[in-house]
Amino acid sequence: MTTYTTVATPVGDARLWVDDAERPWARCVLGHGAGGGPDARDLSALARRLPSAGVSVIRVEQPWRLAGRKVAPRPPVLDEAWVAALEEIPGDVPLVVGGRSAGARVACRTGAATGAVGVVALSFPLHPPGKPERSRQDELLGAAAVLPCLVVQGERDTFGRPEEFPAGGYELVRVPGADHGMKVGKGHDHQEAMTTVVDAVETFLSGVITRAAG
Repeated sequence: MTTYTTVATPVGDARLWVDDAERPWARCVLGHGAGGGPDARDLSALARRLPSAGVSVIRVEQPWRLAGRKVAPRPPVLDEAWVAALEEIPGDVPLVVGGRSAGARVACRTGAATGAVGVVALSFPLHPPGKPERSRQDELLGAAAVLPCLVVQGERDTFGRPEEFPAGGYELVRVPGADHGMKVGKGHDHQEAMTTVVDAVETFLSGVITRAAG
């Protein structure tokens, strides 16, 4: 069952959507994209499934969205709100940060600063659609240089198909038939796509936490 907590940040209140495990061995904190919220299909699937595997899931609703604004602010403002919100989360178990699209970029930019042991990037926006020259690969590669990173990317993602991603020491899992929103096309099953996402994240979390404990 999801519970909601409002937390103060320097740029306005954020909201935490909390799905707790009964006896958590890790927490996975996830940010949303610029065009959607914490109820995105992949974020919701993780919140439903991971607590039963012992991972508490916390989705962070950024202040701009909670305030009803339609356009996300500049990256430094997103990062400031994100880091402040994470300071309100208990540190009794290992923390993995992540998110989808713009939320994945935030997690990559701030991962090391939050004390996380890993980063999960769902639908990482490698570049704007049709503009591969405007690459954001440095954000991903910068995170992967210091933390274990997982990228879960739809095969039809116009912000960057799996084959467009550079080598860089991170794990990449492709979701067959999925677009940037993890919506699958004809001939593919939505539930199978969500299972691919959740299984990839759960496997990654298990490996990251085991390595951190060792």
